[in-house]
Amino acid sequence: MHIVLLEDDQLLNNAITDYLQKTGHLVESFRDGKEALERIRAERFDLLVLDINVPGLDGLSLLERLHEEKIQTPAIYISALIDIEEISRAYDLGCYDYLKKPFHLKELTLRINKIMQTRTLDQKHFRLSENYSFDTASCTLFFQNEVQTVTSRQLQILDLLAHNRNRTVTYDMFRDYVYNDMGIDNTTIIAEINRLRKVLKEDFITNIRAVGYIVKRPE
Repeated sequence: MHIVLLEDDQLLNNAITDYLQKTGHLVESFRDGKEALERIRAERFDLLVLDINVPGLDGLSLLERLHEEKIQTPAIYISALIDIEEISRAYDLGCYDYLKKPFHLKELTLRINKIMQTRTLDQKHFRLSENYSFDTASCTLFFQNEVQTVTSRQLQILDLLAHNRNRTVTYDMFRDYVYNDMGIDNTTIIAEINRLRKVLKEDFITNIRAVGYIVKRPE
C-alpha cells in the first residue's frame, strides 16, 4: 500500500516508517499536518496513518478538509488522546480505526491488513460521469451499464483516472503507469487522450493546462 504517515515525534515516525517499509509498504512520512495535506492533494494514497496533535494542521482537521474536497482515503488514527469526544469525532469523520499510544507495531499491521481486505472487496467500480462507469477489477468501461470498446492503452488511462477521481493525474503519472516510464513526451499522451475523448459520448476528462488531466467525482 502507498501510505501517508503523519507523526510529529521523530523517533516514533522513524520506527513506524521503517517497520511498514519492511512489511512491503511504500511510506511517505510527515511531521506537519499542512505539509501532509498538500501531498495528499497531489497524489493518490491507499491509507493515511494520522496522529492528532501535530503542528500546522491537526489530524482531525486534516481529514475534515479532505472530506470537504471529496478526497476519501481510509484513515487510521494513532494518538495518546483518550478523550471520548475526540475519539467520537475521529469516527464521525470516517476513520477506519483508532490505536491508542503506545501500541505494538504488529498491531498496526493487523489493522492495515484488515483495511486492505475491505478495500479489495469494495473499491472496484467507479462512476466517471452521469452515464459512464469503470470496473477496475475487469478493466471495463460501461456506458449506461453497456460495455464500451476502447483500446487497451485507453483502458489503462481510464483506470488511472478512475483511481484518482478529483485529483490531477500528471503527465509523469501517465508515463509511469500507462507507458511503463517510456521516454515519451507530453504531446504523445495528449494525442492519445484526445483520441479517447473523441469516442466518448460524454466528455468527463478535463485538461489541467501544462500539468495533466482530472476526472471529477460525479455529484
